[in-house]
Amino acid sequence: MTEPAAQQSVFHGVSAATRAFVERNHRLHIGGDWHDAHDGARLEVFDPATGVAVASVPAAQASDVDRAVAAARDAFEDGEWAHMPPVARERLLLQLADAMEAHADELAEIESLDQGKAVGMARHLDLTMAVDFVRYMAGWATKIDGRTVTPSVPYLPDQTFTGWTRKEPVGVVGAIIPWNFPLLMAAWKIAPALATGCTVVLKPAEETPLTALRFAELIESVGTPAGVVNVVTGEGHAAGAALSGHPGVDKIAFTGSTEVGKRIGKAAVENMTRVSLELGGKSPVIVLDDMDPRAAAQGAAEAIFLNHGQVCTAGSRLYVSQRHYDDVVDGLAGIARGMRLGSGRDPEAQMGPLVSRAQQQRVTDYIASGREQGARIAAGGGAGEGGGYYVEPTILADTNHQMRVVREEIFGPVLTVMPYDDLDDAARLANDSPYGLGASVWSNDLSRVHRLIPKIRAGTVWVNCHNVLDPALPLGGFKQSGIGRELGREVVDLYTETKTVLMSV
Repeated sequence: MTEPAAQQSVFHGVSAATRAFVERNHRLHIGGDWHDAHDGARLEVFDPATGVAVASVPAAQASDVDRAVAAARDAFEDGEWAHMPPVARERLLLQLADAMEAHADELAEIESLDQGKAVGMARHLDLTMAVDFVRYMAGWATKIDGRTVTPSVPYLPDQTFTGWTRKEPVGVVGAIIPWNFPLLMAAWKIAPALATGCTVVLKPAEETPLTALRFAELIESVGTPAGVVNVVTGEGHAAGAALSGHPGVDKIAFTGSTEVGKRIGKAAVENMTRVSLELGGKSPVIVLDDMDPRAAAQGAAEAIFLNHGQVCTAGSRLYVSQRHYDDVVDGLAGIARGMRLGSGRDPEAQMGPLVSRAQQQRVTDYIASGREQGARIAAGGGAGEGGGYYVEPTILADTNHQMRVVREEIFGPVLTVMPYDDLDDAARLANDSPYGLGASVWSNDLSRVHRLIPKIRAGTVWVNCHNVLDPALPLGGFKQSGIGRELGREVVDLYTETKTVLMSV
């Protein structure tokens, strides 16, 4: 295992524009203006590759959230935004996508400093997906419609009626996003809100607030009216809790852990606030016995190690037929041992740090738990050296469903591997989890694949790939992996209310 090289500077390899943005005095974006937190409190932002503080942002409290919600309410009910036609919202979103594309290199560098991921990945995965999704949602702005009905009212036989439905914006959206894909998650919440005519108060994760603030500048630069998009940075227990329980918010859109999602859902229901929750996962990867072991190992490695394992749909449970179990474990161990750790600004690095010291400790604690409960560490198992938040890519073989590493979401580069006997056994093991966000099946026997897909309780089933998303395909979970769907035409329903009109004619 090659350890990360020492960094001469936190800002080595980034542009002057990126450095200037990161080092500026960051403020809350409320009502088209920039503000300090009401009490002046601030939070430090750390570079995960070095553990060095690179910036600070306001630590918003309930009073700051109140201001942001009031600004979003005013923009929704009065003024230019309330009367903007759909084609103008479409044009605005297309201009926003162009602005994101023009600043993509800068945004990718900020994301790397903020979150730890490789600049190349941020540029070619996160930014590309975010821009594509904004453009996809721009097209929906002019295609939101209702339906007409010819009613039958048997108790009024002498009267004639006509009926129709309208899709109207839900109102003020409180968007709370995680730290694993900060800019992409902001786009997933803001783009459908704007396409449907809503306004937004965005609360980014306290660990990764910087791209959200830069995104707000770009949103403002394309002519979005003041108050339509507001950004409040701060801690979850303060700013996030105030937003999720705020009576002035009409809908909460949250992506994050199941534990936090449950708390947000309980707070929202007190005001009957509409809620969509894209939550945790423990996604199974099922390799059938016709699959080449080398190809299976490579596919499983890609499923778990993307974004250093910090992916809700990460393929963190691998089930391999008894026939190929040892070969696949050996192949995975070789891939893991050969991966080079390093900063996201190091073009030679294959895996960067985790997002924070707390997350590093959480993941290494899980690895220790797996070892104590009898798992065999086929590769990795330790934390990287230096000041960054590194964890070695880790393969835990010979695991079982009584172990915490198999039952609980780790959210790091840790893969558990287990053998199975037949298709029914594979399906049973895959479904033996409180989660149901994603799954993948690896095989060239399409007959068996088609038989297996309906048996898997997950919102997405990939075949011979994993973690592959498209703006037109919905994403969401079964069981404790969430409520509602992101992406696709289904996302329009999360940001609109259906109004029925019945008219006597």
